[in-house]
Amino acid sequence: MDSFATFLSHTLYCLVPLFIAVDPIGLLPLYLGLTAELSDVGKRRVIRQSLLTAAVVVVGFGLAGQWILFYLQITIGDFMVAGGVLLFGLAMGDLFAAQKRQPRPDPDSLDAVPLGIPLLAGPATVLLLSNSYGVFPALMAALINIGLTGWIFGEASRIEAVLGRTGLQTASKMAALILAAIGVMMVRRGLMAMFPTLAGS
Repeated sequence: MDSFATFLSHTLYCLVPLFIAVDPIGLLPLYLGLTAELSDVGKRRVIRQSLLTAAVVVVGFGLAGQWILFYLQITIGDFMVAGGVLLFGLAMGDLFAAQKRQPRPDPDSLDAVPLGIPLLAGPATVLLLSNSYGVFPALMAALINIGLTGWIFGEASRIEAVLGRTGLQTASKMAALILAAIGVMMVRRGLMAMFPTLAGS
């Protein structure tokens, strides 16, 4: 029972930064623009295929990533510092960007690129969290997050009608601020792992 409770708590700890990093609310205007000319059936197909693409990439990278780190002799502290800096940089980009840049994808591959990869899949974040909370909690959180994002995309029109474009942008900026704080926390924990004496100071 204790191990199951630990698994659930670690999954929740992983889910929050993953949800913020993917930022499905902030991606809604982008998704609406990319699928504006598609029918309802086409939109459902795009959501289904993009979720499948993201899930395959995340699971594959999450399972193989540990071996990659071992082969390259990268420590957990190294990866946490690098990942924290990366998350902080992504957050700063979102905070100071006027809007998320909209790529010009091939309509036939829209569900794979850019929606499935790189927008929905966060393999680097999953690998980073797996070092802190375990591979399976991180993967479970990633799959739950992908499912939540798919549901949000499915309700995109209704959510936009309630929040409006300004509300969506505000929610995205707030999420980016939290992500920046998570990035700083990961850098701190990474430095403490690399230099244990810092933990006692």
